[in-house]
This record gives sequence, C-alpha cells and structure tokens, in this order.
Amino acid sequence: MLLRLYQVLLYLIQPLVWLRLLLRSRKAPSYRKRWAERYGFCAGKVVPGGIMLHSVSVGETLAAIPLVRALRHRYPALPITVTTMTPTGSERVQSAFGKDVHHVYLPYDLPGSMRRFLDQVNPKLVIIMETELWPNMINALHQRKIPLVIANARLSARSAAGYKKIGSFMKVMLSRITLIAAQNQEDGERFINLGLKRSQLTITGSLKFDISVTPELAARAITLRRQWAPHRPVWIATSTHEGEEAILLQAHRELLNQFPNLLLILVPRHPERFSVAKDLTQKAGMSYTQRSTGEIPNIGTQVVIGDTMGELMLLYGIADLAFVGGSLVERGGHNPLEAAAHAIPVLMGPHTFNFKDICNKLAEADGLITISDTTTLVKEITTLLTDEDYRLYHGRQAVEVLHQNQGALQRLLHLLEPHLPPRSQ
Repeated sequence: MLLRLYQVLLYLIQPLVWLRLLLRSRKAPSYRKRWAERYGFCAGKVVPGGIMLHSVSVGETLAAIPLVRALRHRYPALPITVTTMTPTGSERVQSAFGKDVHHVYLPYDLPGSMRRFLDQVNPKLVIIMETELWPNMINALHQRKIPLVIANARLSARSAAGYKKIGSFMKVMLSRITLIAAQNQEDGERFINLGLKRSQLTITGSLKFDISVTPELAARAITLRRQWAPHRPVWIATSTHEGEEAILLQAHRELLNQFPNLLLILVPRHPERFSVAKDLTQKAGMSYTQRSTGEIPNIGTQVVIGDTMGELMLLYGIADLAFVGGSLVERGGHNPLEAAAHAIPVLMGPHTFNFKDICNKLAEADGLITISDTTTLVKEITTLLTDEDYRLYHGRQAVEVLHQNQGALQRLLHLLEPHLPPRSQ
C-alpha cells in the first residue's frame, strides 16, 4: 500500500520536479540538459551486462573513485556504468574516468523509468554509495534477481528516526538488499534496528580513508608550487558555501597585515559559486587570478580562485594548511581526508555532522582544528604559520589518522567477489 502511494505521489510531483530543474538551471545551465536520461532513456550511452555504481553527488563520487579503479583493474572485461543525480557529480565522473566508464543520470524512481533504465543497463551487480534507498529501484532489482550492495553505508540518527515511522515498509525494503557494508558499528546498528538481518550487514570502515597522494600528483603539486608561490606561505579554503567566502576573505585580509605575501586559494563547492567568489574578492579589494585562465599568480596576487573541476587533490598539495568548508554554515562539512592525505593541518567550523565519525577521529588525534568564526580562524592560522613545529605536528597527526583507518576498499572488494564472474588470472 505504501509503495503504491509513493509511486502515485512521485508521478503527481513531476511538474514540480521540472520547475525545480528549470529554477536551478538559472544558476547552473547543465540542469536544463539531458532530461531524457532522468526518465530512463539512455540507449546508446551504456553497455549492458556489467557493474552499475550510483553516487548521488560529488562527495560520494570522490569516495567511489578508488573503488571504480580497483573494479576496472580486477574485472577489465566488465563494462562499468556510473550514475549520478547532479551535473556537478556528472562532471566529476567524466573528469576522473573519461571514456573508461559509461555515465548517465540515474532516472527518477518511477516504475516505468526504472524499468527502461534497467532494460538498457542490465547489470550483473548494482552498488549504491552511502545511503540512497529508492523503493522502486530496490523492488525492480529484487524482481530481476540482480544483487544490490550499499557500500560505504551511513545512516544518521535523524534519518533512522524518519525511517522508523514507516517501519514495516522499511523492513520489507531492507530485506531485498543483498548486503549493506557500513562505515561503522553505530551506523550498522541503526540498520539492524530498522529490520536488517545481521547476515546482511558487514562493517568495512569508510572508503573515504582509502585515498593516497600518487607520486605523479606529488610531482605536479611541487611544480605548481614552484610556479605559484616558491617563497610564499599558502593556505587553501575548499568546498565553500554561501556565507563562508565572505568570512574567509575577511580572515585573509586580516592575515595579510601580519603576512603580506600570504596567498589564499579559494575553491567554492559548486561551479555556480565561482563567479560569486570572484565578485566577493573584487569587492574585498584584493588582487586575484582564476585557475581556469592558466595565469600564473605574481607576487602581488593575493587570491587564486579555484574555478576548475577535478583538481582539488592537486591544489591541496600546494598549500601549507587547509580550511574545509560547509562547516562554518550548517551544511554538515565536507571531506577533510583529502587535505589530511597531504600531511597538512586541517581546520573546520563546528558543523561537521556529515563526517561526524571521521572528524571525531581526526580531532581526537590532533589532526583537526575546530574554529568558529573569523577571529578564531585568524588566530589559528597565525599560530600555524609562525610555529613550524606546531604546523608539522598537526599535519603528521592528520595523515596518521588516514593511514590507520585504511583497508575498507580491500574488505569491500572481497565482499563483492561472490556476485561477480571469476577474475581472469
């Protein structure tokens, strides 16, 4: 009964979905494109019979990159289709893999759309990153006897409380999932409390820890640092949201009084904020360059606006310390581990609920410094820039936490083996 009601409501709200896409396209024109994919029309864009992996947006896509690369290495004959829901996630997939994987939007969870989509993709295995539970998709996969694995799964207390209100429906839906590979025991127990059987649950840890700085990336970062700021201190502020850029630019203005040659690399979270960051920097009266132009900063450049896709790991490699955004405003924060991988100090605001477990591990080991406003940000950065031992200590602690918690990728690959063809030797 609930499933039928859900399906009816989904069909009824489609005009509102179209309106939302059009409104979002005013800032990001990509939302106006590829609507057919959102209804399962993807003929000629995918190759059937392989692995399908869904990552709803940028964060999940970044966590999926090592997994997709490992699957391509282990099963080179199997085509891989990676789906997302947002244009930003789409751009990230295409920049990370190019033509090595197939990419389309995951259709809306309408019965007809999902049927069309699965007829085209016809996967041997479906992997969903984190916790995207679509009832019609789960039902369709179950009917077709296609195994479904939720990888890197997490479930917040708030989400679990919401799902509890439809307990019997959730229990049926969870029974149709082959395996949930949870990030930690706490998240796993929330799934159990909703009706998942323990035989369907494995705790693998977080895939987000399974990243590394390759020698090629390190070499590129060294070269870029020599070009941009061979004798200057550099800090980077990444994944920033509305309300954060102004705070960070004010902090940078105050820091310039003590460190006149300090360079800030400012990287907004979403492409539609690139021009906003540029305007705010202009209004702040600071000289800037944009990464997309290829222009090399000179000694008078105070800000570099990171307005390209897929370069975050490279840009972290240039910096002496990093602020990770979405944390001074209530967005829940973004992944601090990419900065930690470069052994640099990581600073975040108080709002880190999206990465609660990771941030707790970092904070307990002195790998994360929490700030609350412009004043505390300026104070901490001043200390980090003037005390090299203090700065190196926090960087070492951050990367040590990363190394200590790796291994989720290998555990997950082992769990996937029974659902895939034997590996060719």
